[in-house]
Formats: sequence, C-alpha cells, structure tokens
Amino acid sequence: MVKFRTWLVAGLLVAAAGGAQAQTMSYQQAGALLAKSCGPDIMKYCADVNLGGGKLLGCLDANASKVAPKCKSDFAAAKASIGKRIAAQQAIFKVCNADAARLCQGVVPGDGNLINCLVDASKAVSKACNQTITDAGWR
Repeated sequence: MVKFRTWLVAGLLVAAAGGAQAQTMSYQQAGALLAKSCGPDIMKYCADVNLGGGKLLGCLDANASKVAPKCKSDFAAAKASIGKRIAAQQAIFKVCNADAARLCQGVVPGDGNLINCLVDASKAVSKACNQTITDAGWR
C-alpha cells in the first residue's frame, strides 16, 4: 500500500485540472480513496511492479478490462480533484491580487503570511478569491 500511495502522489502531480465544484481532496484523501478502491486490483494484477517510470499505471492500463469500475472512476475523480487543487494553488495570487492589495497592506509575503491574511479576511474577500482558497486546500 505504501508503494501505491507513492505512485499516486507522483502520478497526480502531473494531473490536469478537473471541473468538480466541491472542495478538492488532499493527497492523503486521494491515497486513502484509491487504496480502498484500487488496492485489491493492484495487489492482484500489479503486486510485483516497480513504481518508477509509470510502470504501475501501465500495469493497471494493461489490465484495464479486469480492473474494478470503482477503481477507474475513483482514480479519475482523484486525478481531477488533485489537478484542480494544484491549479488553484498556482492561481491564488492572480485571483486574489486585488483582495490582497486592499486587505493585506503591510503584510510581508513569505511563509504563507499573505495567504493567512486572506483566509483571516475571508468575509471581506471576493467570492472568486474565497473559492480559490478553498480549492487550493488552505481552508
């Protein structure tokens, strides 16, 4: 299972952003979800596969006709959610720039100070900024 979680983190780092509206899931949540739904298939079809170079994903793809539908759908959901989280983290300063300039004057950027300011001022920041903070996993 540890191998699977390591593979998941590496694989999801390259995931594209998804379109889900709900709060994004963390790597831990994604790992737990996939360990539950894909773990049996990994143990059955890919137990001897090394993680490096996408070999585990290749093994699952090679056995796609045998892999449980729940594993496939949970993987797609986790990939989309992690992708959305990464995109929100990258976009936070662009989306929240006006709110930060208005509400966080004098805050020295670094060590999450600006993000903490925006989170603390959540009742006064724009809807888009609040959603980006949520999607980024910072609230």
